[in-house]
Amino acid sequence: MAERITFPSSSGPTLAGLIDPPAGEVRGWGVFAHGFTLGKDSPAASRICKQLASEGIGMLRFDNLGLGDSEGDWGDGSFSHKVADTVAAVQFMNDSGREVRLLVGHSFGGSAVIAAAHSCPAVAAVVSVGAPFEPAHVERNYDALVQRIESEGEAPFPVAGKALTLRRHFIEDVRNADLRDCIRTLRRALLVMHSPTDNTVGIANASEIFRTARHPRSFVSLEGADHLLTGKNQAARAARIIAAWADPYL
Repeated sequence: MAERITFPSSSGPTLAGLIDPPAGEVRGWGVFAHGFTLGKDSPAASRICKQLASEGIGMLRFDNLGLGDSEGDWGDGSFSHKVADTVAAVQFMNDSGREVRLLVGHSFGGSAVIAAAHSCPAVAAVVSVGAPFEPAHVERNYDALVQRIESEGEAPFPVAGKALTLRRHFIEDVRNADLRDCIRTLRRALLVMHSPTDNTVGIANASEIFRTARHPRSFVSLEGADHLLTGKNQAARAARIIAAWADPYL
């Protein structure tokens, strides 16, 4: 059974998470960062973490600010905030005696774990799944609102039947985020996973991440998968590959 936990975000509000405990012998521990507005219970987050747990790698997945069971206002967050909260999640695990060696991020979360690893000395391996090379790639999700946000400071952003608030500081933060240097100076093993048929974040993003990275680096094509890994066994297959690849670093 997953363990429900809470920990303080980098800005104060409490974040809610689930720890999927490793089955059998404990091979290691990791933290998962979800996509732009997805949450810890999204198919990619839930299925990847459960499969990794079944492979002996315990995983913490958590809701970012104002999403799912977490407190706070999503509109107060940013890419920098997501990175800082990922670091806070790693610290929570380390403080509980479960040293995190692996970071896995999906989509926007894939960009975040690459940046967060720099503040997590014990982390030895990082995995990006369908991640954008430039965090500002998410602007495609709200490009129709940009002009209004720039002039008025904020605008409602409808997601899954509810309206989140998108603010100017978020737009400015993702535009200023430069992942290139974070990738080049990562100094951890990096696994880049991406589907060639990803219509949300194109495969060219994976090429840029991989070309910028230094060894040890690996690339796996998730052929046949959609961006959200919603198809049967897509997320589980990705997790099995991660579990095998990460073995030397746990």
